[in-house]
Amino acid sequence: MGIGELDREAHVAEGTGAAAPRTLAEALRARGDEGLAALLRARPDLLNPVPNDLTQLATRAGTRGSVVRALERLDRFALQTAEALAVAPDPAPYPVLLALLTGDEGDPAIEAALPGAVALLREQALVWGEDDRLRLVRTARELLSPSPQHPSPTGLGPTVAEATSGMSPGRVQEIIGAAGLPATHDPVSAVAALTGLFTDRARMGALLDGAPPEALAVLDRLVWGPPYGEVTANPAPPVRWLRDRGLLLPVSARTMVLPREVALHLRGGRAHRAPEPVAPEVAVLREHRPQVVDGAAAGQAYTALATVEELLKSWDKGGPQVLRAGGLSVRDLRRTVAALDVTEQVAAFWLELCHGAGLLASDGEADERYAPTPAYDDWLDLPPAERWARLVTPWLASTRTSGLVGGQDAKGRALSALGPDLDRAAAPEVRHRVLGLLATLPPGAAADPETLFARLRWERPLRGAGPAAENTGSGSGPSLPDDLRSRLARWALAEAELLGLTGRGALSAPARALLNLPLAEAASPADEGGGVEESVAAERAATLLAPLLPEAVDHVLLQADLTAVAPGPLRRPLADALAVLADVESKGGATVYRFTPGSVRRALDSGLTASDLHDFLTAHSRTPVPQPLAYLVDDVARRHGHLRVGAASAYVRCDDDTVLGEILADRRSAALGLRRLAPTVLAAQADPAALLDGLRAMGYAPAAESAEGDVLVTRADAYRTPARTAPVPVPDGPPAPDATLLHAAVKAIRAGDRAATAVRREPSAPTPAGSLPRTSSAETLATVQAAAMTGSAVWIGYVNADGAASQRVIAPVRVEGGFVTGYDHTADEMRTYPLHRITGVAELADD
Repeated sequence: MGIGELDREAHVAEGTGAAAPRTLAEALRARGDEGLAALLRARPDLLNPVPNDLTQLATRAGTRGSVVRALERLDRFALQTAEALAVAPDPAPYPVLLALLTGDEGDPAIEAALPGAVALLREQALVWGEDDRLRLVRTARELLSPSPQHPSPTGLGPTVAEATSGMSPGRVQEIIGAAGLPATHDPVSAVAALTGLFTDRARMGALLDGAPPEALAVLDRLVWGPPYGEVTANPAPPVRWLRDRGLLLPVSARTMVLPREVALHLRGGRAHRAPEPVAPEVAVLREHRPQVVDGAAAGQAYTALATVEELLKSWDKGGPQVLRAGGLSVRDLRRTVAALDVTEQVAAFWLELCHGAGLLASDGEADERYAPTPAYDDWLDLPPAERWARLVTPWLASTRTSGLVGGQDAKGRALSALGPDLDRAAAPEVRHRVLGLLATLPPGAAADPETLFARLRWERPLRGAGPAAENTGSGSGPSLPDDLRSRLARWALAEAELLGLTGRGALSAPARALLNLPLAEAASPADEGGGVEESVAAERAATLLAPLLPEAVDHVLLQADLTAVAPGPLRRPLADALAVLADVESKGGATVYRFTPGSVRRALDSGLTASDLHDFLTAHSRTPVPQPLAYLVDDVARRHGHLRVGAASAYVRCDDDTVLGEILADRRSAALGLRRLAPTVLAAQADPAALLDGLRAMGYAPAAESAEGDVLVTRADAYRTPARTAPVPVPDGPPAPDATLLHAAVKAIRAGDRAATAVRREPSAPTPAGSLPRTSSAETLATVQAAAMTGSAVWIGYVNADGAASQRVIAPVRVEGGFVTGYDHTADEMRTYPLHRITGVAELADD
């Protein structure tokens, strides 16, 4: 018997074709390999570990956790279809399901969309059975069915049979009598008669025509849910009229419920007030020329690079301390806000962006502080477009959510920048989807945020709900949606604009390349994107951005008011040198630097001489060096080092004793504790650093000296953390399997199912279901030898070295030396098994 014969259906209908599946496992068994692969692709949690057979796969697909994850990934109409099935009879014919969604009047849009929704639910193993017997998996029905503790999203209540299950037979007879129905001999038929009345449109209409107007008003309040209402011990006449006829049924002494059949009649047969078979369209808010969008995005991308560089340069000597609970203190965040001149929300975003890109981390010391990482220095050496790509690529994949900073978690604890509890697993998916929806609009078109949020809520209605107690502190207006998914989308739109992925609200060409989307100006199939690796996509995005960024210049314009104007971004060596010699006064299209005595002294402290500064200014200025600037350099240089400060605690020495006398006479020097040791030497109680600062505050320009009397050259050496890796995103469930894993998993499941469903010959001693076959060593040896000679397959029980037991179907090829070698149909490969580990063997039944 060939292995293909082992895969026959166990139940065959009389006449023609296979019988309808009786279980989810049988429905899965009837699928092709592509159908199984589609299920595993849509629900990757079913692959961990790979199921042994289809029965185990079906069992795992019906577990509560797996079903909840699957329901969370349904769009609104697919979810509404599942909710309608949960309140329909089990099993439900397709026309019954259609009627629950369209109602009495019908809806062409629903009729067109319903087959796709049912196919999606079938593909994900949430629904099985043919169209005449659609079944929702039991766990999904339990989750979506109405109950007092968990009302149905449809707003429907229990059926008449469910609501009257604990009612006395006499009371049931009273109800059918008041409803105008003849008495019956048992409560089951009485409930059936009442159900038949409520589902008969003509008779039900006649019954309601005789209802008091106040009673109809009560029904109107309950019809769309919730279907439960409280009553007093002596209800009002309208409620009593409804209760007597079963239009309201008691669930407790003080609570009444509207039966499902009555509600459906009042709703015109619809399970939902507003079915949404079609996804909302994302509307265009405004349109721009694509070139304008790309230019605006490039300008913002350059600003992002400058902001990151400014932030990390300010922490070059070590940043603020790390809180004991992790993260940045509010005071340090506000200092960053002042330094960058942005809001707290934007400052938190830049901090999280640097952290996520691996450019910023804590140093891990006992007095832990934040500082740039060695990767920051490598990042600075890259061209601007590549630096931009190194920022936006990790942002897309990061689960860190800076928008939560300033709020509180569910336990009322403050959420700080760079701190714990900022990960939201849905963030990367929302960012990709927001940018993907922007890409569906015409080039240069900006989306209306309201319609964008509505589309996202339609696509994942169950995933929008975040922790109710979570206060983000972001202060959205009352008209904006406040579910988690909408807040993530709102932050993604703002952050994409800050990074230059969008310009004026529209998606830029570099962003399309980064997302592997087709470009409008693509000139060849190679430029069409799609399917390329992340690194290649980032390289393409950088290539598109590079021509749009302003070109770095190697000169400045010196002015007579002791300022220098940089007409564009400066090349790095020039920018670094000028940052030492001058202070930044203003930024914008052109950066303005100001020369001051302090900035010139800073340059001299770094080891430069006055002639070095004159040469530098002459070489890099397109205008002549103004006389006031030359005088400033010479004046500061002449006084620089005139005083010498060393460690005594500290001392001051000067060849001109008159200067030392002036210092002693100055009342501002009292805090330094100075006293004259010699005509040219003063001793101080302050340390050298404090003494230097104090004398400079008094207007002098002292220089530090070593123990040998040489002038100390002080350079601002950058402080770096040890090498750190960027934070790993928190996974949103198991990763999506690739094609190789899917193929191998389907192959293994099929092989295991063939072994599990193989028809075995009845043994002489009955074997309990699910147990391994048991035979003596002699019988095992004889059976496998016979199978090897005849080329037939046998069923064996096997226990491996770890004690794990399994059942296998093998076709023995060779039996020798205490081992049997054969083709294992379960593993779909040749294997060798020790005979002493085979618990028993049984022949497979003949065809």
